[in-house]
Amino acid sequence: MSQVGDLKHASHVPSTPAANPGPLGLSAFALTTFVLSCFNMGAGVPSGGPVQVVLGLALFYGGLAQILAGMWEFKVGNNFGATAFTSYGAFWLAYAVILIPGFGVVAGYANAPDHTLDNALGIFLLAWGIFTFIMWIATFRSTVTMSSMFFILVLTFFFLSSAHLAHLPAGNIVTRIGGGLGLITALLAWYNAASGLYNSTSTFVRLPTGSLAHAHSE
Repeated sequence: MSQVGDLKHASHVPSTPAANPGPLGLSAFALTTFVLSCFNMGAGVPSGGPVQVVLGLALFYGGLAQILAGMWEFKVGNNFGATAFTSYGAFWLAYAVILIPGFGVVAGYANAPDHTLDNALGIFLLAWGIFTFIMWIATFRSTVTMSSMFFILVLTFFFLSSAHLAHLPAGNIVTRIGGGLGLITALLAWYNAASGLYNSTSTFVRLPTGSLAHAHSE
């Protein structure tokens, strides 16, 4: 009987509110995007050169950590955050698979006709651009900084995709522009992450984000 009573008592103990997984997901997305975008833009390394340095980030921070943030967003009931973080975490894992020779992705195109790999990568990035456009529409009643981040990410994917589909050489201007747009996306993601981290319990600093919640109300 005492054990039953303990269980009844435990069932009435208030649960601890779940932490906000948004800053983690945004930070993971931001840092991984920042590094790859620097490579695409040619900042410090040749544009179009090796990008294997981003592999660890794509696997563990942009990939695993972001997917975990997406799962926690499901827990707190945020459908948009869950869809975004889980999807972009999967994007980074898929990108990592392309870079890992053991998966044989690039090697599988070794005997294919010219530009087949370029076309495949272009379609891959185009598909993510379309998905990001869908996500961008879902930000119209969020904040200016969040909606801007997704809009610029749409442009980033489309520019990078265009460079591959047009079979442009390494270091081309279109890829560099895509890298620059990706860099802006990363900075906006960090800003949005910081705005979620900076609350009354952690700091006196506040970052404005510009609410769009009532911008289109009748």
